[in-house]
Amino acid sequence: MIYLDNAATTCMRREAYEKMLPYFTEYYGNPAGAYELATNSWDAMEESREQIATLIGAKKEEIVFTSGGTESDNYALKGYALRHKDKGRHIITSKIEHHGVLNTCKFLEKNGYNVTYLDVDEYGMVKLDMLKNAIKTDTILISIMMANNEVGSIQPIYEIGNIARQKGVMLHTDAVQACGHIPINVKEQKIGMLSASGHKFGGPKGVGFLYVQSGVELEPFMHGGNQESGRRAGTGNVPSVVGMGEAARLADIEMKEHMEYTVRLRDYAITRVLKEIPFTRLNGHRVKRLPGNMSFSFQFVEGEAVQVMLDMRGIYVSTGSACSTGESQPSHVLLAMGLNEEIANSVVRMTISRYTTKKDIDIAVNAMKEIVFKQRQLSSEYKEIINPRKRCGWRKWNG
Repeated sequence: MIYLDNAATTCMRREAYEKMLPYFTEYYGNPAGAYELATNSWDAMEESREQIATLIGAKKEEIVFTSGGTESDNYALKGYALRHKDKGRHIITSKIEHHGVLNTCKFLEKNGYNVTYLDVDEYGMVKLDMLKNAIKTDTILISIMMANNEVGSIQPIYEIGNIARQKGVMLHTDAVQACGHIPINVKEQKIGMLSASGHKFGGPKGVGFLYVQSGVELEPFMHGGNQESGRRAGTGNVPSVVGMGEAARLADIEMKEHMEYTVRLRDYAITRVLKEIPFTRLNGHRVKRLPGNMSFSFQFVEGEAVQVMLDMRGIYVSTGSACSTGESQPSHVLLAMGLNEEIANSVVRMTISRYTTKKDIDIAVNAMKEIVFKQRQLSSEYKEIINPRKRCGWRKWNG
């Protein structure tokens, strides 16, 4: 098996798994209790809160545990919009956000809020001038993802944070793909709220967190008890929180080494694909992209066909976001970048991890070359590639 879909989920770190085990059968107390068995669980959750806070440059009391990135996005947008509706009802986001943000914005629109969806450039980057011009007197919230899950482009969050701060507007960022993979400092980047998910950086599934800057008020997302300082009711998921905390600790320690390794392997793969497979486009920014993300469009080929044939060889890639699996529509991200449906439907995304090797990349690229070539033989349009007009648009993206 060669697993190249780490943007969908990562393999849980062995260290995180082993640290979780005692909290299933030995230290199983409810952290809300007052006796020793309970306080063991409470202390473990607080240790994890500290580890996560350290990873993003926050204070531990600013970390709220959730079930994952989607809940964190929902809580940030709904909680802030509901609490501050008297100040304004205008929200700004981008057209390439995760559906956890986009569908939450649609819900808010149905409930009396106005949402501006910003265009992006051909690399999937938010246009700062457009952002500045979109801010109104009743704008209360800006939500821009830190890095895109499909094409890997990293947004200029420092600049966006400065704009938001100068205008007195709250900034939320969906950092699900970025957290644990690139350096984050919420204070320096002037981020008011940040969403993340444990299984994207070596933790377990079903657990995540929302960073909420001290002093920022949100309507509670889950009503009930006083857990998470009254912000999210419900018994704490102790084992998963412990696993996520350990994964965060390791990610922080190994960040530099991990980035250097994955960038080197990513760039090697990109160079091979663009050099050896003609009529190929790299989607997203060439430099300002996640260390392990590669998104390619292969002209005259359906990305899904390539994915299926790679799957038959034990090579696992995707055609875009895992959350969009089963949808018949082309990627909203690629369409927002100005690409047509043909290009959007020809995408293959490869995302690597610390466990990926150069041998894995070579096997995958060799297989991809063979599959793409065979698939193109079935395309009548491919036989017309000598037509300069048809070649021009793709050739300029190659290499």
